[in-house]
Amino acid sequence: MDINFELYKVFYYVAKNLSFSGASQELHISQSAVSQSVKLLEEKMNCRLFIRNTKQVKLTQEGETLFRHIEQAYNLIRAGERSIEEIHSLQQGEVRIGASDTICKYYLLPYLKKFNRLYPNIRIKVTNRTSPRCIELLKKGSVDVAVVNMPGTVEKTMRVDKVKTIHDVFIAGQNFAHLKRKKISLQELAQYPVLMLEKNTTTRNFIDTFLESKGVKIIPEVELGSVDLLVEMAKIGLGISLVVKEYIEKELSGSEVFMLNLREKIPARKLGVLTNNNIPLSVAAQKFVALLV
Repeated sequence: MDINFELYKVFYYVAKNLSFSGASQELHISQSAVSQSVKLLEEKMNCRLFIRNTKQVKLTQEGETLFRHIEQAYNLIRAGERSIEEIHSLQQGEVRIGASDTICKYYLLPYLKKFNRLYPNIRIKVTNRTSPRCIELLKKGSVDVAVVNMPGTVEKTMRVDKVKTIHDVFIAGQNFAHLKRKKISLQELAQYPVLMLEKNTTTRNFIDTFLESKGVKIIPEVELGSVDLLVEMAKIGLGISLVVKEYIEKELSGSEVFMLNLREKIPARKLGVLTNNNIPLSVAAQKFVALLV
């Protein structure tokens, strides 16, 4: 098909905003021009790309398929533009990082501080999502680098640098002091109120798979999205929390919480720095990755 790139550009902004008026504002063209461009693209592709009514705009199945590809292409072009802007110096540009709140707080903060000190004119944009979601953003080119809890497998299009080993542990407060010097099995642990991270996170998927391999089913009393809250709830005796040992060394050195001694050893995991081999890294992103690995 011989289709003008400008038509794809208009389609991208309409699909991104799910709004003809939103695309008009971002592109600084009239809403009529947006509508005409979409109509022409639909004619050239011989299919409808949007379902339009007075209240909302939705992508058709063909539109969703096209958007997945156009989104990646657009982000690839933007990466090229940023690389050209930065090619002679690091006086401008940005690095886009995907990471969970927990990884940002307990692992990335020192690196963000150092990077900002070295390259004060580079904008740091952090998108906080779960590790699986960060990987999806990386695949689409919406972030330059994702720092994640490593899943079991990673697509071949991803470059992986494993940078830190972490250990999952169960902690409890003084309400459970009778467990402090006791070796406890997972089956015994299941009889107590257990607090865990919410489902659909890499950490939760990892521990659920581990428990299943041991023939143990633990239904959490509470599911949260914050490690900090898991620690605080353990402190006040609401239950036994699953957390990462390396993130709570300060708390473990005090007297409010202690680490349970499990009979079954939970395997160690890795934090990984992921980049997309299909999308060239900007100079700024290369510098940031170099700090981490």
